[in-house]
Amino acid sequence: MYTRVNMRGARAAAFRNGVNLTSNWGPLNEDMSFVDHIEFVKGPAGFLMSNGDPSGIYNVVTKKPTGRDFNGQVGFTLGSFDLYRGTLDLDGKLDKAGKALFRFNLMGQTKNSFRPYEFNNRLSVAPVLAFKLDDKTTLTLEYTYQRANMSDPGSVYSFAPNGFGTLPRNFTTLLPGMEPTIINDHSAFINLQHRLNANWKLTGQLAYFNYSHTGTSMWPDIVNADGTMIRAVGNWDAESNYKFGQIFLNGDVQTGAVHHRILAGLDLGTKKYIADFYQYHVLDSAGAEFDPHKPDYNTPVNGYPVWDRTTPLKQRAAYVTSQAYTGIYLQDELGFLDNKIRLTLAGRYTYVKQTDYGVDYNGERVTPRLGLSITLDPQTSLYALYDQSFVPQSGVLRSGGKIKPITGNNMEVGLKKEWFDQRWSSTVSLYRILNTNELTDDPDTAGAVPYSVVLGQKVAQGIEVDIKGELLSGLNMVVNYAYTDSKVTKANEAVEAIQVGDRVPGYATHNFNAWLTYTLQKGVLKGLGLSTGATYQVDRDSFSWLNHDGIARLPDYFRLDGGAFWKGERLRITANVYNILNKYLYSGGYEDWTDPNPHYYSWQVEAPTNYRVSVNYTF
Repeated sequence: MYTRVNMRGARAAAFRNGVNLTSNWGPLNEDMSFVDHIEFVKGPAGFLMSNGDPSGIYNVVTKKPTGRDFNGQVGFTLGSFDLYRGTLDLDGKLDKAGKALFRFNLMGQTKNSFRPYEFNNRLSVAPVLAFKLDDKTTLTLEYTYQRANMSDPGSVYSFAPNGFGTLPRNFTTLLPGMEPTIINDHSAFINLQHRLNANWKLTGQLAYFNYSHTGTSMWPDIVNADGTMIRAVGNWDAESNYKFGQIFLNGDVQTGAVHHRILAGLDLGTKKYIADFYQYHVLDSAGAEFDPHKPDYNTPVNGYPVWDRTTPLKQRAAYVTSQAYTGIYLQDELGFLDNKIRLTLAGRYTYVKQTDYGVDYNGERVTPRLGLSITLDPQTSLYALYDQSFVPQSGVLRSGGKIKPITGNNMEVGLKKEWFDQRWSSTVSLYRILNTNELTDDPDTAGAVPYSVVLGQKVAQGIEVDIKGELLSGLNMVVNYAYTDSKVTKANEAVEAIQVGDRVPGYATHNFNAWLTYTLQKGVLKGLGLSTGATYQVDRDSFSWLNHDGIARLPDYFRLDGGAFWKGERLRITANVYNILNKYLYSGGYEDWTDPNPHYYSWQVEAPTNYRVSVNYTF
């Protein structure tokens, strides 16, 4: 449904084309058919773009017209679990002079799962028009429609009272008669770029997102000590509307011996999400529980739910959250000694107004930024960054007190170096992120309102190493390692489950990734290649704060993938195999909010060994 990327002890903010889409749920994640590339920005480097967590951001950049003569690509993919997927990508000019350009991407997909009764069918349509109004000005109009018809998202979870991974990998609580979840996602961008002169450029952008969601959400009402459970399902009808406006001015100025790279901007945004998920239906009953070891997927004893949707969502939505923000920022990168030394001075003013469960919050703050980069030689540079963070957050305190934003200090130092005639590049960085005022769930929550409490203070610090290069002609390697230490340094005494020194949930202390690709460079098999990659996570915590004695922790994680490909002048064939070792891989947490009922573990299982074969033809 939506993508969550964790980075440096927190959730990385989700961007598309430079606007911040981060929310609790939605919008629908981007299908790769209309994605050009994805930018991962670690640490505070992304702070100018919007108010967000200092751990980092990822920015999905969509496909645009290239300006080339007409060309197209059609692709077909077949895979495990009845995956059938087709794509079409058209790119070209609407006139001979190349003043009007277009790009059109279309995708259709049907897909089942290794779990019974689970499916995810998708459609996306993404037309883009670009107009060169004159030699200095380009206007780009972009629209994307995505539709998902999928099974209840709660079906991906397994539940048991006696530990993680204690049920078969294909276990599900889902019933074949459950209604599907339907998601319609619309987005539009208007982008205007104007070059004022050789040194200055002005960029303006408007964006609009509309997301509607009609469906259900399954979760156990009770998990008994013997593993039997009473399943329940709630309706989940929601809608979100996002609007964004941005203006950027960037340019170069020389004052004496100092070179200035200036960036100024205005960033406006409004987000509103409404939902009705308070209708509830219990599927099973005492004495007729669902037994995971002998699952019965016939009609449940209490029948299937029937929801009352006669009233429009805007009138029956009990959950409403909204946010409006204004950001103004200015940055000057001063270059000394022919730009061998670069000093960055920047600041952002952010004003935020938001509402959650009828509780209003207004906040404003000026956050500074200081950066220094030194080029030691053409292959080596050092850098250091310091900034302050301001992250608005939503919640309701039982006391009725005012919700404060997350604030903190962020520091990073690093070394970048190129090796072996620039065939290799490497980056080593050390960081420390301090956050205060962060909210967490109130352990005494009961009733319809999910109260929050102030956690206190946490610190995330670590080391990251990135290396990529060419081992031999045609043999390339990418390797990275991350050490993450994220702990509570100050704790709210009212939250007994969270103590000073506790690790922040949801992260691995050690994360190692490697990818190798080899392509034949000559001969009759030129273009034939092999690839393989692995991810290894050590010392993992679950997504629950309860990581103390007696509560099982997640095991170490190792996944191996691989594939083969061949690329000719117009034809490309790719075959990939995922989870080659057929490991039982999962992540999850410990559910302790069901007092007086037994507590239990919940986890999401990854697919067993599976494959995909793709054929793409360029014309």
